[in-house]
Formats: sequence, structure tokens, C-alpha cells
Amino acid sequence: MATTVNSAFNEFMRDYVNLDSNVTASARSSRNWLIQQIDKFDQQDGFPTLYSDIDIHFGSFARKTKIRELDDIDLMFGLSAQQSTYLEYSSGKVEITVPDSAIGLYPLCHDYTDKLNSRKVINKFVASLKGISQYENADIKRNQEAATLKLRTYSWVFDIVPCFITASDSLGKDYYLIPDGNGHWKKTDPRIDKANISRINKKHDGNVLNVIRLMKYWNRKASMPTMGSYLLECLLLSYLDTRGSVSSYIDLTIPDVLLHIHTAIFNAVADPKNIQGNLNNLSYEDKQKISSKAYSDYTKAIEARKAEDEKDHASSIKKWGEIFGGNFPKYTG
Repeated sequence: MATTVNSAFNEFMRDYVNLDSNVTASARSSRNWLIQQIDKFDQQDGFPTLYSDIDIHFGSFARKTKIRELDDIDLMFGLSAQQSTYLEYSSGKVEITVPDSAIGLYPLCHDYTDKLNSRKVINKFVASLKGISQYENADIKRNQEAATLKLRTYSWVFDIVPCFITASDSLGKDYYLIPDGNGHWKKTDPRIDKANISRINKKHDGNVLNVIRLMKYWNRKASMPTMGSYLLECLLLSYLDTRGSVSSYIDLTIPDVLLHIHTAIFNAVADPKNIQGNLNNLSYEDKQKISSKAYSDYTKAIEARKAEDEKDHASSIKKWGEIFGGNFPKYTG
């Protein structure tokens, strides 16, 4: 229950959008314990040599753009390449060629080749995770790009991604190589995503993260096709980076954000890492539906802002509730 628009948004963000602080603390503790266990895999015969210097947390939980309920935590664990080399094809597929001297890697190649099989590498992690006694009741398996660990006592899944780091190219740039879901590898660089959002959030005095999280909630709950979380995040960041300021009062920014989505959803959305190209592969029909919903909610947001300016908090809160759904607080005067 709320008496002002600001108190309504504060309550809504606290209770329905942002992760519960106790859950976040528990997740970080569980994550750190898992990291300690994986660091011991180096002691196992036949396990590839770990290269923990390049380990990295990635995904929306690491970037602090995850909304409740917490469903996954992404971790990348580095492996030593042991003099392996890689070749990238125009399709983006990367092949890693392993010398027969690489004791931990060579047995994990595609059959009768010296090309490293990412599925076999992931399965190596799966097998070792199953050997941890504390995880004996956990659901551990391989998906397309990661080893997944689901503990019965928590709501989230750990996605554990093996990775390598390349040597620097002629421009001094290096990349992470991770499984591509088809047995080979692909380039990525979560360092760029983390630096990008950190820069833009700092530029706007820390007010960007709440905008992104609120719009992710809208994206999930609105009656329209759902945009991929990363696509939406990149679309919003490219826009917020151009703004002169982002207010700490989140309702002041949302109308402009909705209007931007209304038009920008038809445009290409560039991958900040300059690896994947255009992230916006939505169908034209889906883009039309998202655009229409964004504009409809934009007009409601303008009405909500007008009502607030006129000190009619009851009407404003009701209108915001039409945008964000039944969990948005009700007015209590």
C-alpha cells in the first residue's frame, strides 16, 4: 500500500523487482563455496589443467541486472590451453587444435581428430561435480554450453562454463573461447559487458540499474512477445548512454524509455562486444507487437506523470499499475 508515487515505486522495486538481499547473500555464499570445490579439480587425474587467473562471473547476476526470482548464476572457469591453437571460421565457429602433448586436453578431442570437443570438456566438469559429496542429491547435467548444477535447497541453477583465453591479436585484443553448443567453440568477452554497464551506471550516478531491472520486469509481464533479457539490456544501455541524465526517481525516466522501445525495437541492436553483430533477431510481427505495447504504455505513463504533477497520487498510482500489473502497490490515502 502506498500514499505517493515514489513510495509505490520503492515498495514495488523492493518486493517484486529487485532480488531479495538475503537471497543474494545466500547465492554469493553458495557460489563462492562452489568455486572453492572446482578449484580442487586440478588435483584429479585426467582433469584438464585449470587456469584460474581468467575465471570470471558473467551474466545478469554478475552485472546486477537480474530480477527476482533468481533462477541462474553464470560462472566461467578458465583452462590452460597447453600450447593449443585456434581457428575461427566466417560462421563464428572456432576450432581448437590440441597438441598430443596436452595430456589433460587431448583425450577430450573429437574422435580420431586433434580438435577439442567442447561437449567432452563440459562432461568432464559434470563428472567431477558429481563426485562432490555435498552435491550427491543435486541435479547435475550438460546443456548446450555449460555444466548445470541445481541444488534442491535453492531456486537457482549454476551454469558452469569452461573457457580459454586467446593470445592477443595484432590490435592487442584477446577473447574468451567458450562452448558453442555444437561441440566446438565461439568467442565472447564478458569483461566488455561488465565494463560497459559499470561506466553507464556510474555516468548516471548509479540510477541505471533500477531502470533496467524495472523494464525487464515489464518485458516479462507485459502482454506481448518477450524480448531476450540481454537484447533488452543492450537496447536500453545504448539509449541511456546518450541521455544527459537519469533521475533517481525512476518514474521520470520510464516514459522516455517506453517511447524509445516503441521505435528502436525495429532497429538493429549492436553487440557491445562487437562479436555477435545485430542482437535483434525478432520477427517483424513480434517487433510490431512490442512496439504497439510500448507506445500504449507510454501514453499511460504520460497520464500517470500528469496526474502526479497535479498531486493526484491515487490516479497516478492506478495508471502505473495498469502498466506494471497487479503486483504494483495500491493507493492508500
